[in-house]
Order: sequence, then structure tokens, then C-alpha cells
Amino acid sequence: MIKVSGLKKAFNNIEVLKDINFEVNDGETVAIIGPSGSGKSTLLRCLNYLEKPDAGLISIGGVTAETKKVKKSTINRLRMETAMVFQHYNLFKNKTALDNITYPLAASKKAGSEEAVKIGERLLRQVGILDKAKHYPVSLSGGQQQRVGIARALAVDPHALLFDEPTSSLDPEWVGEVLKVISDISKNDKTMIIVTHEMDFAREIADRVIFMADGNIVEEGHPGEVFDDPQNERTRKFLKNYTTQQTVGSQEENEPELLTV
Repeated sequence: MIKVSGLKKAFNNIEVLKDINFEVNDGETVAIIGPSGSGKSTLLRCLNYLEKPDAGLISIGGVTAETKKVKKSTINRLRMETAMVFQHYNLFKNKTALDNITYPLAASKKAGSEEAVKIGERLLRQVGILDKAKHYPVSLSGGQQQRVGIARALAVDPHALLFDEPTSSLDPEWVGEVLKVISDISKNDKTMIIVTHEMDFAREIADRVIFMADGNIVEEGHPGEVFDDPQNERTRKFLKNYTTQQTVGSQEENEPELLTV
């Protein structure tokens, strides 16, 4: 279980997170949506202390960190409970796809090299790119690199997976393959928090949706409730703007090409 209470974070005296409180049950997939600058990614990074909160309590898988008296050893234990999938992959460029998985696996779990290779190959097969095991990141597409990142996160068998806009850096042609991998993982009851701008994906995959704006959790609930019957005006405005943008984009794609002479 993940529990967050009274979480606050500011940068240069500007409050980015304002008294955040929420829980995620074991095996639950929670999607966090909202406009840019609402604090979504900062929230995710605070969960494993990539960003140190200014106040609040975070509990993940039985490890609890309270900002005012947190010890380095507690932070390290908390980080062992999660694995992050980043926007920009964060792969070791001088290591192959397989080595990108086996290196942190050996470092964090003290797995032997033979065991690490077996786990790495199994996970590359799971995400559909075992044939790329000996390839370096430079020779992989964005979608393939992100799938390596997902496999690396799965390798350490964390209590929860944290996805920070996992498709935002991808060309449109690679988005679907990454979303499918994440969807397949969710079917195995893995605890996941996904910050995403893919509204249709959030509706389909999430057990619960959290809408953030201006550093606050404005609304949360079942996807059907949030998307189809939002109770807060801020949520309604955001989803209306999103729907309008989608409609305009669709119309532009379907407009006939004008010939000039």
C-alpha cells in the first residue's frame, strides 16, 4: 500500500505541491492527470525522494518516511520499494539493452550474473524485444528504449512502479507499443502510479484517476466518474479543453488536401 499525508513541496518559494493526501491499494493502478505545471511529476519524484519534500509523510510497502526526521537509511529503503520509468528513458548509453537490466539488478538485489541474465532475458521477452538484447540504446527506437526502461524497472521487483509521462518523448508511431506493455503489466495486479497525458489510456487502464491542478488534488474517483461526470468545475474545464483539442486534431487530419496551381 502507498499512503501520502500532508505532502508539500516548493521551489523558490513557489508552492508546487500543497498538502497532498491520497492512498493507493496493493495491486491498484492509479492514473494522475492534469494540466502542465500542476505538480504531477514532482509528486511522483517525491515518492522516492528524487525530490525531497518540504513536509509530509510517505509510506510505501511498509517503509515510512516523515520529512522532518527522515534518515538516509530510510530513504534508501523507501527507494527500494519503487522503480521509476522516466520520460527520457535514462538508459546507460554504453551498455546493451540486456546490460541495462542486469547491472542495476545485480547492484540492488545482489543477484549473481547468471541469474541476472536469465531475469533480464525473460523481461526483454515479456516486453517484446528479446532480439534487441545485445543492441545499444543508440540503435534502438524510442519505443524500444522505453520498453528496456520498463523491463529494468520490473527487474528489481518493486512494491510499486512509477511512470512519469512514459510516452511524452515518443514519436506517435511508438506510443501504442509502450502503452500495450504497460497495459499488460497492469493485468498482473502490479501496483502502479502513472502520470500521463493520454486520456483514453488513463480511462482504459486505471482503477482510479486523480486530477491535479495548481498543486492540489482537485478530484479523484473511478475513471467513469471523473471522465463522464466530473464534480469539480476545474476538472470539467480541463476535460472539455482536451476533448476540443482532440476534435480539432481529428478534423484537421480528415480535411482534404488543397491543390494549388
